[in-house]
Amino acid sequence: MTLTDWLPDIAGSDRPRYIAIADAIESDIAHGRLQTADRLPPQRKLADRLSIDFTTVARGYVEAQKRGLVESRVGQGTFVVERNVASNRPARPERVDLSMNLPPEPTDPGLLARMRAGLDDMKPDLVSLLRYQGFGGAPADKDAASNWLGRRALVPAQERIFITPGAHPALLAIFTILARPGDVILCEAITYPGARAIAAQLGIRLVGLPMDEKGIDPDAFADAVAKHRPKALYLNPTLQNPTTITVPEERRAAIASVARRLGVQIVEDDAYGFIPAHGPHPFAAIAPDLTWHVAGLAKCVGAGLRAAYVVAPDVKSSWPFSAALRAANVMASPLTVALVTRWIEDGTADMILRFIRTETAARQAMAREILPANSYWADPMSFNLWVPLPEPWTRSAFVGHMRGMGIGIVASDVFAVDGTPPEAVRVCLGGPAKREAVRGALEFMAHALSTSPAMALTAL
Repeated sequence: MTLTDWLPDIAGSDRPRYIAIADAIESDIAHGRLQTADRLPPQRKLADRLSIDFTTVARGYVEAQKRGLVESRVGQGTFVVERNVASNRPARPERVDLSMNLPPEPTDPGLLARMRAGLDDMKPDLVSLLRYQGFGGAPADKDAASNWLGRRALVPAQERIFITPGAHPALLAIFTILARPGDVILCEAITYPGARAIAAQLGIRLVGLPMDEKGIDPDAFADAVAKHRPKALYLNPTLQNPTTITVPEERRAAIASVARRLGVQIVEDDAYGFIPAHGPHPFAAIAPDLTWHVAGLAKCVGAGLRAAYVVAPDVKSSWPFSAALRAANVMASPLTVALVTRWIEDGTADMILRFIRTETAARQAMAREILPANSYWADPMSFNLWVPLPEPWTRSAFVGHMRGMGIGIVASDVFAVDGTPPEAVRVCLGGPAKREAVRGALEFMAHALSTSPAMALTAL
């Protein structure tokens, strides 16, 4: 049957118009408004009725054909196909952004009520929290920081603890005082993009060190010190972003030994250090006199909490750090810091952390169930997957393929320090994305990984 009067409803869609047309075809088939063998209106006629460009309708029909909803017959038109024709095709996933490495967001009503109660408890102090505060944190806030850091076997004196407006400003200040433009800081060959951005802004050269499944190689570290005379070693040693590697205790001891022998300071970005319930000791506990420890709260409590606890190697080192941090940031937000302190004191922060661990483990279990065995790197407690791509996939083709279905992932280019980036992508499992949306994206990705780019595209 020719449906000359069929008109897709695309007015309320925020997606590109050609995608909205395909979405409308899919929806109308699901609701019975389009039946098998129905012939869709000619493309020019539909374009005129919608007052849009002919090529937009043509792209919409092509998109619907990719999804297995319709087929085009030369000289006859475009027809709705039988449901079972598309039964072996991957299901269309929900649009979801898996590009940001965030913790899963709490959903438990009791926990959410507890979090809101913390905000309510701050109301009597609201006016005072709008004033300038003492730099680096008030004594009560440093007490809470000491309490929190104690979970990582750290017991520094308060004079060495600073509360900063997030890990980024802290790293910026540390890099500023350790190195000058043109100087070298060593890091993992595949490293956190934020460190790359900070180094580029300061004119500092990052040099990547080779890695294995246990982190950077200590011998390569020693060789690089002799060759480059670096000012520091930057590491993200627990659930490293993006590879998810956690450097084991014995490797940490070996790296610290080289750093001590050769006089290299360590900048420890411990963003994920609190996520494992029983992780290895931080470098700041192994070599406290060499280590700048940055314990951000964004990954273990909430990404919007722009606060971090910094432990300086000694009191003398804290003086230039204070000056650099004060020049760029003045102080951490008193409102944010007060909320963090309250949540640590009343146990809410621990409840959030337990939720994050439980939900992360569930999402990683889902990935193990769906994805081909040995097709990715991950830790049961990591928020992301690191996916080396099988040939003939390239990172750009794979990212584009996923983006075509509204799934955001990140190519390896932003993580690679030197040379040609590997053919790999980072896929994040946390943030606001619901578990079922993540499941749909993983199922779509599993189909792509099990076939070639050409076959994956024709199966859409």
